[in-house]
Amino acid sequence: MSTSPPPDGVPQSAAELNAAIRALFAHRDARLTDEQREEYRRLLTELRRVEQGDVTTAA
Repeated sequence: MSTSPPPDGVPQSAAELNAAIRALFAHRDARLTDEQREEYRRLLTELRRVEQGDVTTAA
């Protein structure tokens, strides 16, 4: 599974972002490389953005 951003700025769904995050941790004892940690941070930031977009303000 590719964890690179989708083309043309198409937003990923929360499910897609979660799957990409889980894919980074294929083994529970795995250690992330510097590049993987940066990708993890990017995915978390995007996930937060998507999740905040799903929140509606109560009247």
